[in-house]
Amino acid sequence: MQVVLATAEHLDGLSALFDQYRIFYQQTPDLESAKKFLDERLQNRDSVIFVANDQGDLVGFTQLYPSFSSVSMKRVWILNDLFVQEEHRNKGVARLLMEAAENYAKQSRAIRIVLATQILNSAAQKLYKSRGYLRDEEFYHYALRL
Repeated sequence: MQVVLATAEHLDGLSALFDQYRIFYQQTPDLESAKKFLDERLQNRDSVIFVANDQGDLVGFTQLYPSFSSVSMKRVWILNDLFVQEEHRNKGVARLLMEAAENYAKQSRAIRIVLATQILNSAAQKLYKSRGYLRDEEFYHYALRL
């Protein structure tokens, strides 16, 4: 298993994974839009994407979006997406993707990585806790749906 920074050459396989990820979150399949969305992210360098490659097949990915902490005046990475194909789960793929994201964050001198997951996603919560992530007990986070 190899985890690498995604490039345009990964777009087709990554798009298929991204579409599966969206389906996991009860979205309508739309491979064409998934490909367009990811191509824009890669072209505009809006995000950093790592892919897990198992003997030529992409089996998982994670996507980081940049942000900043005004108080500390340092970079923050938002780990927005993490997905591993069902048949490759519980084999350490998600852990490898998380390690790649964490190493990248450290290299970019970020102060932290933030993430969110569904309340019922206990498998993800277990992974995050095992990696040292703490549930925020200090701040409430709000969202305005537009």
